[in-house]
Amino acid sequence: MTQKMTRPLLLVGCGKMGGAMLSGWRGSGIAAAGVSVIEPAGAPEFQSDTGVRIYADSASLPADLDPEVIVFAVKPQQMDNVAPAYAKFSGKATVFLSIAAGKTIGYFESHLGDDAAIIRAMPNTPAAIGQGITVLCPNNHVSEGQSALCQDLMQSVGEAVTVKDEALIDAVTAVSGGGPAYVFLLIECLAEAGVAAGLPSDLADQLALTTVAGSGQLALSSEDPPAQLRENVTSPGGTTLEALKVLMAEDGLKPLMTRAIAAATSRSRELAGD
Repeated sequence: MTQKMTRPLLLVGCGKMGGAMLSGWRGSGIAAAGVSVIEPAGAPEFQSDTGVRIYADSASLPADLDPEVIVFAVKPQQMDNVAPAYAKFSGKATVFLSIAAGKTIGYFESHLGDDAAIIRAMPNTPAAIGQGITVLCPNNHVSEGQSALCQDLMQSVGEAVTVKDEALIDAVTAVSGGGPAYVFLLIECLAEAGVAAGLPSDLADQLALTTVAGSGQLALSSEDPPAQLRENVTSPGGTTLEALKVLMAEDGLKPLMTRAIAAATSRSRELAGD
């Protein structure tokens, strides 16, 4: 059962991902104590929401604001100029939740204090339609209640999983963080291959997009693993088998995807080191 917050939530940054999360929180009722938003652009889509108060910067916040959770949803390259302003909330039963890629728990501890309760999270863009998945990793100062609350917050925009080993976040970033881009590329390639096989481009686009979307939904709803679902579509001696001989060859999709994920994981580690 999703718990409701008893103190306000402070959202720092309300761009596409921040706005998607805020919509999910308001829809689920988890942020029952209200949300304060720091967004220089003003977040006009939430101006009429009586449960949301919007401020241009941290200096504009009420002096008595006591947030239960502070969510950092600004771009990683902006974080050096953003995070230090919120160190004053450390040690006040406030948990910091960051979705900034490449910014480690140690990074935030250096800006917010060694006693700050910090959760590093990696969501992905399907959160914009409530279909995302987020992996969260807390530091040692995060209580069980705070960890559960932040997981509930991210479950408002999809699925959420908590891990204890921060080193996993680099591979998470590679698989699910970047995963939507790989799927979009698959749609592009499938459509282009259809055109090369003689289909009109609009029909090829429709077939590729709907097939990938429907297959994902089938995989989510089925009790069978993806390998079994693949076999269910593959008739002996049929057309699908011929295509799979190419895709499952030694130089096919599996080694290509393995190299791609390894490259993204390595880059994530480099960014964390920076």
